Amino acid sequence: MYDYGSHSEEQLIRKAKRGDVKAFSELYARIYKELYRFALYTMKHPQDAEDAVSETVIAAYENIGKLKKETSFRGWIFKILVNCCKKHLQQVCRTEQLNEEMAVQEVSQEENYDVREAFMRLEEVDRMIVSCSVFEGYSSDEIGEILELKPATVRSRKSRALEKMRGML
Repeated sequence: MYDYGSHSEEQLIRKAKRGDVKAFSELYARIYKELYRFALYTMKHPQDAEDAVSETVIAAYENIGKLKKETSFRGWIFKILVNCCKKHLQQVCRTEQLNEEMAVQEVSQEENYDVREAFMRLEEVDRMIVSCSVFEGYSSDEIGEILELKPATVRSRKSRALEKMRGML
């Protein structure tokens, strides 16, 4: 049995690009928790997060040959995840129109919201920015690449989103 745990991420990516399923499985095992955590914070429900991660992994496996630089793997797979999350959220909005969980309601100053509730009231893009930055530790440049935004836009949206959350708390 061949040990893939000792391989670098770049080595595994090269093997996966050549069709090595076990190398891709090792890559997935190394990044699964980050993908799931991001999807969970974005999607609200564990099952939706699992579905988004599953869809992402399938798309990544099918398209790993299109990855140009091995060093870009994490940004590339997170970009796929962002697109899967966006697609799912758009489907939810279309099918349920005004889903109670997704509608922004009037926030009473007397009500006390916990951090998660405040987080879930942010716009989709702002949740993704805060998730990537605060929960996953990505820089503004990395988040900008993933979400196709300028780093300055990422920083200002993050700042406004956190201020909005403070106001809700």
